Amino acid sequence: MAVALELEGVWTYYGPIPALRGISLRVEEGEVMAVLGPNGAGKTTLLRTVSGVLRPRRGTIRANGQRLDRLSPARIVRLGIVQVPEGRQLFPELSVSENLRMGAYTRRDRSGVHRDLRRAFELFPVLRERLKQPAGTLSGGEQQMLAIARGLMARPKVLLLDEPSLGLAPALVTQLFQTIRELNRQEGLTVLLAEQNARQALRIAHRACVLELGRVVLTGSAQELQDDERVRQRYLGQSQSHREEVRAEEEKS
Repeated sequence: MAVALELEGVWTYYGPIPALRGISLRVEEGEVMAVLGPNGAGKTTLLRTVSGVLRPRRGTIRANGQRLDRLSPARIVRLGIVQVPEGRQLFPELSVSENLRMGAYTRRDRSGVHRDLRRAFELFPVLRERLKQPAGTLSGGEQQMLAIARGLMARPKVLLLDEPSLGLAPALVTQLFQTIRELNRQEGLTVLLAEQNARQALRIAHRACVLELGRVVLTGSAQELQDDERVRQRYLGQSQSHREEVRAEEEKS
């Protein structure tokens, strides 16, 4: 399988303090790769470094063989690497429609933009109902839907999702992750997902890694990480004695 995104020995700093310490990571085309870890582990820094918001001091980042770590964020978006940031970062005074069109600002294919708008409304029907409403007046869940839809309007080859479940009710989290899985399964969208909700992330991911203090300390298939006792105790809140019960519940769903 082709490699959609690859980091090799990436170090990113905030002033003199390293936030990423020699990160090496491969995301294959058409897969969901989850990045897990506690607050301060470097998950957001990782995505900001890939998207060009932060410039690594050492190491290389490539997407489909092209080097990204020397490019501007705008150029990276044009290459199809699109980030949906933590906290949504919508334009609150602009309407839902205007926010969606801002996501397509690099595109010139008007008919394609209209098709993708229709697709966004299929994925998130509530956005059609709120089309002229200022984004800042939407609920938290609706804002997250809009943030993802805006990212999709850029026609990403790799979608970077930063804590999409943050602050959402459990039912909305489940709905959101089902949509991410649908995009991956039906459209082959490659996703790099940074998420504290390890249980939900591992249910839709193909592979995952764990960051701690800016380093990758564990990597493997999603199932391998679900079965790893360290992950279960630290990120899933489960001990060995609960393993079979939880697995049975997940298989039912």
